[in-house]
Amino acid sequence: MFELDPAFVRTSHEIGDLGLCAARLQDDARYPWIVLLPRRAGLRELEDLPPAERAALTEEIVAAGGAVRALGEASGRPVEKLNVGALGNVTPQLHIHVVGRRADDPAWPDPVWGRGGARPYGPSELEAALATARRALGLAPHP
Repeated sequence: MFELDPAFVRTSHEIGDLGLCAARLQDDARYPWIVLLPRRAGLRELEDLPPAERAALTEEIVAAGGAVRALGEASGRPVEKLNVGALGNVTPQLHIHVVGRRADDPAWPDPVWGRGGARPYGPSELEAALATARRALGLAPHP
């Protein structure tokens, strides 16, 4: 049975479930950033998914990229480059980061990991970001 690693509960917010993945908004308002977690037990590597699910994951990464771009537009900071990564060095549960980048962001051109402390979303900012991501992903709004 799929269980979300507690690290993701602490560092991100639920957007909703796609066909394969749980989509979560990373709680760092410096970047439009979605984390995808395939809802399958025991996954650590992309190779752990069967081919059809790897293909589905690729499509969900593309969809998350569109949502990240929508988040950037909504914040007035359009995304110039999408970074996609499945590192898992800290949290081994298979997850994919989809991060919107700009030449003027705090970490450019380096990776976002380990570059300053996260700036958590404020309550209204978080509500707006989640609504934007849900719309872009075609998910129903949460009550």
